[in-house]
Amino acid sequence: MVCDSMDFRIADTFTDSLARLTGDEQKAVKTTVFDMQVNPANPGMQLHRVDQSKDKNFWSARVGSDIRLIVHKSASSLLLCFVDHHDKAYAWTERRKLEVHPTTGAAQFVEVRERVEEIRVPKYVEELAPPMRVQVAAVPATKPLLFAQTSEALLLGFGVPVEWLDEVRKADEDSLLDLAEHLPAEASEALLELATGGTPKTALVVQPDADPFEHPDALRRFRVVANVEELERAFKYPWEKWTIFLHPDQRQFVERNYNGPARVSGSAGTGKTIVALHRAAHLARANPDTRVLLTTFSEALATALRAKLRYLISSEPHLGERIEVAALDAVGLRLFEASFGKAKLATSDDVRTRLAKHMAKVSGSRFGEAFLFGEWQQIVDAWQLQTWEDYRDVKRLGRKIRLSDAQRQSLWSVFDAVRQELQAEGLISMAGVFMRLAGEIPKRKHPLFEHVVLDEAQDVSVAQLKFLAAVGGARPNALFFVGDLGQRIFQIAFSWKSLGVDVRGRSRTLTVNYRTSHQIRSQADRLLGEEIADVDGNVEPRKGTVSVFNGPAPTVREFKSEALEIEGVGDWIKAQSEAGLAPHEIGTFVRSEAELERARQALQRAGMPFVVLDEKVQSVVGKASVATMHFAKGLEFRTVAVMACDDEVIPLQSRIESVSDESDLDEVYATERHLLYVACTRARDFLHVSGVAPASEFLADLSE
Repeated sequence: MVCDSMDFRIADTFTDSLARLTGDEQKAVKTTVFDMQVNPANPGMQLHRVDQSKDKNFWSARVGSDIRLIVHKSASSLLLCFVDHHDKAYAWTERRKLEVHPTTGAAQFVEVRERVEEIRVPKYVEELAPPMRVQVAAVPATKPLLFAQTSEALLLGFGVPVEWLDEVRKADEDSLLDLAEHLPAEASEALLELATGGTPKTALVVQPDADPFEHPDALRRFRVVANVEELERAFKYPWEKWTIFLHPDQRQFVERNYNGPARVSGSAGTGKTIVALHRAAHLARANPDTRVLLTTFSEALATALRAKLRYLISSEPHLGERIEVAALDAVGLRLFEASFGKAKLATSDDVRTRLAKHMAKVSGSRFGEAFLFGEWQQIVDAWQLQTWEDYRDVKRLGRKIRLSDAQRQSLWSVFDAVRQELQAEGLISMAGVFMRLAGEIPKRKHPLFEHVVLDEAQDVSVAQLKFLAAVGGARPNALFFVGDLGQRIFQIAFSWKSLGVDVRGRSRTLTVNYRTSHQIRSQADRLLGEEIADVDGNVEPRKGTVSVFNGPAPTVREFKSEALEIEGVGDWIKAQSEAGLAPHEIGTFVRSEAELERARQALQRAGMPFVVLDEKVQSVVGKASVATMHFAKGLEFRTVAVMACDDEVIPLQSRIESVSDESDLDEVYATERHLLYVACTRARDFLHVSGVAPASEFLADLSE
């Protein structure tokens, strides 16, 4: 334990640099750091002041023959800043100093301005990011300066260091992203938002005698490590995993009181899940006698939420006693069993067999098996229609084939017969489970949960939402949803308002992307429109989203054969590995199980150990991940290869052929685009998208 008079801190720059070392080098660094935490004055540390640095509080600790650990040491604190081989470690200190911003009062690393003579677009190893095959139009030589008229006071209020004010005023749209990489995060985010038409908030200004490391912006990059256990956790998990950082702008959505259901949306990488986690913890903390349900649509995502919640509330473990984290279907089945007995679920085959049997009795029908099952699944079962009048009057959103009353009556005779047959055999669907619970809940004296937080809300079903509406009732702060309409891949659109969940006026959109580079995000956004609206008219704008870091352009390639694609992707992944990426930092996605073998062969060619993900199998440290696009939700990797984007694979030809009316193609194409968008936006730094000629039409949209 560090002595009481000295704070022991760790910076995100240290954990990032540590991750780039070899396994043996990391072990040596960790041993040194543990010794340093136990006894900072240990004479065996061989601490030497870094004389070349502008900041005279930078010291170097020897780790082995060539590795140097950089710390910032004062009388009251020791801060782990950076670690690398000798020359690189010393070069890092020469370019930086630790300062307290004169306006905001936040502690921040400031890059020494005179060391940066010119801001250049970074060049990447060609094997990692070959040039796009689509030519980019020439850019005019001069462009307007973005911040020439912005006042100095406002720029300082954003956290821009004083010595960077002149450079900021010279920035245009070509140099902005590269400039942003040299600035503290709060400053770069504010400038990016301002440049895209937003109105960023100035940073919180603290009292002059406040601890600069406790400022909300400083907490993003510096963390006190109180004991050996916390230090072990810092080493075990990447920075973003164990801090579960909440941006100050997101905090207002987390801590606000809502007089009805609320929804926070945002494109991939904008921190929606982090908002959900903090909202659940905040509700449990602010309401000591209440129960909170933190839920999502799949068991795999629920498992990830549990792990992140443990990190978030590690210093408040008692909160975990009142926060239940579970997949929504699992919650429904447990509650159903407690109230009515174990549910005997009807399978798709149970339904299809009965639909075919009863449809054969109807003469002259022009409706095929695919239409029948879709109508049952998306309308009859989804809404749990019980009578002819229910079916006659239901709004068939997403089912665009017009049906006459006579056709509806004919179809209802089939659906009603199937419904009664399943009921007689004691079979029930998940929609039936939730609808029955929704009818039972209002009879209870006490609510099941006082608060519900739902992640990935865009894929909630009709029956699930009706259940949640019954759980939440009209109570304030009862229902909180986070999601992205652009990632809706499992459910057709429907009206939330019609089920008693009206989020109008209580919807907010996150616009800062922390996970995905500007280049990957901007190209993936081409798959979607500039805004997406739900059935109730709530609009989610996408145009104003900005990424906070730069990277290489995605690679989009078309191969002449599957063998050449396997060879090309395998070589690309191998190059990523040779450049220093660990296997678990690499993900490979395909449209469906039929294409998984292609991905397996590519990884085998790369000599990369891997695991195939599904509902039960999760990512594994030391192995790359392979999965279908449906299992990509909630995952993130530094490098992603999206393979087998062939014509008739995405969009999937069997889905197109199942459509009985051309107007229904809109829904198919929308969800297929969403699938590819989800897969592409799992990548942080490097993205490779490929298919076999003729490639999917979506690749042209992605590349344009």
